Amino acid sequence: MDKSRQARYERTIGTTRFTEGRFSTWVSVAVNLFLSIAQVIVGVLANSQALIADSIHSLSDLLSDFVVLVANKHSQKAPDADHHYGHLRFETAASLALGVLLLAVAAGMLWAGINKLQDPSIIAPVHYAAVVAAAITLVAKEGLFRYLLRVGQRVKSSMLIANAWHARSDAASSLVVLLGVGASVAGFPLADPIAALIVALMIGRMGWKFFYTSFSDLLDKAVDKETEIRIRNLLLSTPGVEGLHDLKTRKMGDMIWVEVDIEMDSRLTIAQGHDIAVRARERVMENEDVLEVMTHFDPVDVNDPERVQKKMQARRDAPEH
Repeated sequence: MDKSRQARYERTIGTTRFTEGRFSTWVSVAVNLFLSIAQVIVGVLANSQALIADSIHSLSDLLSDFVVLVANKHSQKAPDADHHYGHLRFETAASLALGVLLLAVAAGMLWAGINKLQDPSIIAPVHYAAVVAAAITLVAKEGLFRYLLRVGQRVKSSMLIANAWHARSDAASSLVVLLGVGASVAGFPLADPIAALIVALMIGRMGWKFFYTSFSDLLDKAVDKETEIRIRNLLLSTPGVEGLHDLKTRKMGDMIWVEVDIEMDSRLTIAQGHDIAVRARERVMENEDVLEVMTHFDPVDVNDPERVQKKMQARRDAPEH
């Protein structure tokens, strides 16, 4: 790929989103690494198996952060000889993997919660230092979640948003540990497994959401109707566009790929039709998160009475946006 095309591609997908994505993920790595080490040390000294287990859970976040970093690096690569449409779907695949990871975490927590309900004796009393450590971990995890979610929403990255919710799931597990350790100190050992089951269901629901969305995008599911209507209206409002049909959309990472047949006056030259198609493409790409608009020029008789009537009716029926 030549340098000018590479530069245009990077401007289209936005290099800032990848820079912020890398930085925020490294922040997540540092926080999770620190918490994991601290939880292991305090857990051993305070004789808290729950805190040690939560440290292992934090290590799973490091794995997800590694997945995000790899995906972030690969998804920003421009199209090449082997990947004509770029590498943005690497990000979708990473979101799919994170969804599976959330489901696995939920299943593990369900299993642990059920085992504890069956045998409350495995919840041993621990030193109050474990309560303090669990509380600090909970606050840190919740802060990390809010930070990652804010960055993900700002740069419109489903991968970063998925990783943020993974941090929230870890914060939820830290809450379970806090409740379990506190209940153990207070003499209520069953509080931990009950809370674990509730949180596990919440995490499982979120994991399924990410899995289903990413899997649908990999199967070329169209964008939502509201976005499709906005794209359609942008195309139809372009001077020279008389109509359109066969509008198709699909996701490429967090960007949209559009294909459409544009109807134009049959008396136009090829050059004139091309210029109109370029303007229509630019209008869509300037107003929506669209990576590319592939157009096909269909010549039509603009003076055909039946066509004029249908066009007027379509304008009357068009929703206001």
